[in-house]
Amino acid sequence: MMIIRNDLKMGKGKIAAQCCHACLEAYEKAFIKEPKWVEEWKEQGQAKIVVKVESKKELLEWFEKLKKLFPCSLIKDAGRTQIAAGEPTCVGVGPAPENELNKFTNELKLL
Repeated sequence: MMIIRNDLKMGKGKIAAQCCHACLEAYEKAFIKEPKWVEEWKEQGQAKIVVKVESKKELLEWFEKLKKLFPCSLIKDAGRTQIAAGEPTCVGVGPAPENELNKFTNELKLL
């Protein structure tokens, strides 16, 4: 799952790039911490869900909450294009069991 900041009004390509960064970094962490989750995710089709939040504060709150339970990544922009350097843009979560993740993230809206 990727959680993207909607308030930044990033272009589609920028959103895709930030989600890719988040997905890869979270995957690397999950591969080390929870390899069984990664294998199950691969066997089940490697689902990727993108949801949105409306502020930096909200993104950081979700990251702090979820990193205690699942492999997570917080992506901060490099500042080369649309966003200031160091600005948090996206959180990657998992792979993780969908039923467990949904217990915490069901209230988030799809992008």
